[in-house]
Amino acid sequence: MRGSARAPIGWGSGHVTGVTARSLGLNMYIRRLFQLSQLQQPRRAAFLKHIQGKHQGSRHWTHSGGGPYRAVIFDMGGVLIPSPGRVAAEWELQNDIPPGTILQAFISGGEKGPWMKFMRGEITTEDFLQQFGRLCSEISKTSVPVGSFLSLLTSEQLAKQFPVMTEAITQIRAKGLRTAVLSNNFYLPNGKSFLPLDRKQFDVVVESCLEGVCKPDPRIYKLCLERLGLPPSESIFLDDLGPNLKAAASLGIHTIKVDDPETAVKELETRLGFTLRMVVPNTCPMRKTMDIPRGSLEKYLKDLLGSQSTGPLELLQFDHGQSNPTYYIRLANHQLVLRKKPPGTLLPSSHAVEREFRVIGTPFYLMEYCPGLIYRDPSLPGLEPTQRRAIYTAMNRVLCKIHSVDLNATGLEDYAKHGDYISHQVQTWIKHYRASETSSIPAMERLIQWLPHHLPRQQKTTLVHGDFRLDNLLFHPEKAEVLAVLDWELSTLGDPLVDVASSCLAHYLPSSFPGSLLRGFSDCDFTQLGIPTAEEYFRMYCLHSGISPTENWNFYMAFCFFRMAAILQGVYKRSLTGQASFVDTEQSGKLPEFMSNLAWDFAIKEGFRVFKEMPATKPSMRSYHTQAGHSPCRAPQA
Repeated sequence: MRGSARAPIGWGSGHVTGVTARSLGLNMYIRRLFQLSQLQQPRRAAFLKHIQGKHQGSRHWTHSGGGPYRAVIFDMGGVLIPSPGRVAAEWELQNDIPPGTILQAFISGGEKGPWMKFMRGEITTEDFLQQFGRLCSEISKTSVPVGSFLSLLTSEQLAKQFPVMTEAITQIRAKGLRTAVLSNNFYLPNGKSFLPLDRKQFDVVVESCLEGVCKPDPRIYKLCLERLGLPPSESIFLDDLGPNLKAAASLGIHTIKVDDPETAVKELETRLGFTLRMVVPNTCPMRKTMDIPRGSLEKYLKDLLGSQSTGPLELLQFDHGQSNPTYYIRLANHQLVLRKKPPGTLLPSSHAVEREFRVIGTPFYLMEYCPGLIYRDPSLPGLEPTQRRAIYTAMNRVLCKIHSVDLNATGLEDYAKHGDYISHQVQTWIKHYRASETSSIPAMERLIQWLPHHLPRQQKTTLVHGDFRLDNLLFHPEKAEVLAVLDWELSTLGDPLVDVASSCLAHYLPSSFPGSLLRGFSDCDFTQLGIPTAEEYFRMYCLHSGISPTENWNFYMAFCFFRMAAILQGVYKRSLTGQASFVDTEQSGKLPEFMSNLAWDFAIKEGFRVFKEMPATKPSMRSYHTQAGHSPCRAPQA
């Protein structure tokens, strides 16, 4: 599992670096196309439910002291969303207001002050702004635009629930415990209460402005416990303010003070006795050869993301993706994915993360983490035939959308040279292969001679992904919907049929194929699985994109297998020096020859097709493959 690109960030020698407009244009267009910014709350909950399954067991969980817990009660500001005090401090700094003005006005007047009356629902927003503004002006000896502060405090941009708390609540409920939110809040000008949370996360919601009573008044805690139907000793309460915690503890409620959401969740895990953090699928601790300087990265991210980015940096490596190491990053409430070039000496123009974002300095890019499912096995075990067909149909339609991108409208018309795409690609991958060659592979030598002499005529030029296949797509956990398309490092402008052929490689690989880069299912019954054959998939693409089927399909397959053989040869050579991610060196050395043999099989088929179409008046002409040599491989089922 990985993430979708959201905002490009450069890192190298501690400075932010530049990004070209056309790379950014590609990113922005694709994000709009698939709505990748992030899964909405119901989707996140569905995803967590999907990967965690149903939990069985007792509703009673004990902490080290032995007491049973059956509910967790959360304050809102400072626990689930940014606290009013922290928001006020940053707002004062930005607006040249004396520090501490808002905080002093919060507590001024005690229970009879405008802030407390506002949270009990005793005064309107208009009255509050007048009284609170006058109080702030008296404190600061200057005019204070408190309306601006309230707008910031309640803005959608700021009032977002911390992801770490969302995960914790999901886990708590999955274990059978009850949840409640106990908030000092207020009415908005539209008459609705300010509670920017998904109420479905909680069994009980207690709002001060609706009840007419605020924390730390004991009555509001008792009301919450009454609605939960539990005694105080079976509940834990999280708040960021000491007086509120003291009042809860006096009633026998267990408490946790929240200075930082990440740290608070760790303490809550200790109390409850089970993990509250989502296990990120397909990740593992980093290999030594793939480690990155955490200190530099953490400092850069904290400087970039601001004061909200407190707490330690969590860094894991995804086990998916051989060419460019990919990492999961969690820092405070931010979840990111970092993708970088592998260490060591690299082939010219390979591992081009700059094709996704071109930056100066150490080439890498950051993107927002997007929960979803990646189907590593193309046979889609565990799904019904109708579900499998829906997945491949969605994959096909997304590819058509990529190829329909308006190059002029997105500023991508000069993303690469137009025309001669196949010829350029063939020469490029020949060079890459030669640069990483470790021994002679007969089929590769024949292909290097054959491919330049059998180039098809390019029908049109489109945006090309370059490595389009099922395991480079991120799917919705509960339906056949593509949420993100990953790995754009080979993207360019060219012949769209190369992408179509690339997405069919697995159709011709056996399920026993040993590579971790690709898995196949050529030995499976496509009809029984409900998965379209390569021919059906190609016809589906032609129907969706409105083009006529090409006669050169075998060439495209030959080229894609040749390119994959060259890629695998590069992976093998890097594995010899420890540069490749998660590679069995001995096993990977056999894969380029296997792939090149498959490529040659398709070259033979293309040669026979050309030979059969030759005019009868020229019987002496032979297809080029007969001059290049004979294939020792059996011909696979087409």
